[in-house]
Amino acid sequence: MRRAPERSPLDPAVPALLAKVGRYPQHHGGLGVVRTLGRAGVTVHAVVEDRLTPVALSRHVRRAFVRPTTGLEDPDALLAALLAVGRSVGTPCVPVPTDDEAAILIAEHADALAEHFLLPPVPPGLPRRLAGKASLHALCEELGVGSPRSRAPADRDELVDAGRELGFPVVLKNRDAWTRLRTPAVGSTTAVRDERDLLDRFPPGALPPVLVQEYIPREGAEDWITHLYCGAGGEPRVVFTGLKLRSWPPHAGVTTRAVTLDNPVLAELAADLCRRTGYCGVADLDWRYDGRDGRYKLVDFNPRTGAQFRLFETVDGVDVVRALHLDLTGRDVPRGPQAEGRTFVAGQLDLPSVLAWLREERRRPPAPPPGSETERAWLSREDPLPAVAEAVRFLGTVARRVGRDVRASLR
Repeated sequence: MRRAPERSPLDPAVPALLAKVGRYPQHHGGLGVVRTLGRAGVTVHAVVEDRLTPVALSRHVRRAFVRPTTGLEDPDALLAALLAVGRSVGTPCVPVPTDDEAAILIAEHADALAEHFLLPPVPPGLPRRLAGKASLHALCEELGVGSPRSRAPADRDELVDAGRELGFPVVLKNRDAWTRLRTPAVGSTTAVRDERDLLDRFPPGALPPVLVQEYIPREGAEDWITHLYCGAGGEPRVVFTGLKLRSWPPHAGVTTRAVTLDNPVLAELAADLCRRTGYCGVADLDWRYDGRDGRYKLVDFNPRTGAQFRLFETVDGVDVVRALHLDLTGRDVPRGPQAEGRTFVAGQLDLPSVLAWLREERRRPPAPPPGSETERAWLSREDPLPAVAEAVRFLGTVARRVGRDVRASLR
């Protein structure tokens, strides 16, 4: 039976800050951060877009700093804003980034931030290299880690060559963390069917930073996730593995349902990669098992907290965010196996993912294991307001999209 950590409780004297860059107010990962730390007795502050975001309404947030950003700002301005928040908190705190840009900003300006924040000693340039799709692929090739074949074309001619070399369909991704906000090539990970479809997406002119990646057929493939926290020198403190069942958009978007599943081979692959690179901090890795050659291939390395991190915890109740706080406050991180039989579900987003599954597979989606414990992204009896705020925003988003479709149909 799972129990709360007793030997190494979190230090309530050290607050935490949910840190972010960009506008994504309906983010359940950030809510998971403030809840897991708040429930452990830690004072939590949060950077938010406005005072009515779901996170800002959580009972576990002591103070919400309204600092809306787009990612288009100059890094010096973003750094100044983060320093101002740190000064307002008044005592050194643990920042928990929920996007790649915030993680990169913090790592690359660690010296300037050290007065106000407790930070993992990650090599400053490493998070940017890991978050970049082309640079991650190059690193995987250098270290012999499985990775889908990828190309980073510089112009339209190289784009065509990449499609022909890799073979259609191919997958398109924004190449780098900051460029996905400033000069996005695609809205999200996108599969294209053929050369005409590829060219239609990029008219003649300057090609935005894009990665072209081979498509791994769904037949015989599985989508796996590893979440971990590594201490100094890249030594893993906790490592978790699970199987992604559904996502939205289908097969390429955020996880809407996943289950814990112990996979020692994959856990060691992730741990070894962090040791060899010296990565320190929280990380969320996406892998795709390729049945054609029997290898796990690293699709994404997110050097920050993943949105579905609350799927995972040890039998002592330690997840990656609690491990981060324990380690940076000089406390032991209890070593224990991951708690099995847990399921994660991402609220309203799981409904369209179920409908997409039924349409494509023509069968019922797999059910969670019998007796599994469900971790819900939004619903919480002791913290109900965020779910209400999310429902209102979700319905507003749906209404706006329906309105746009109706107006377009009347033209």
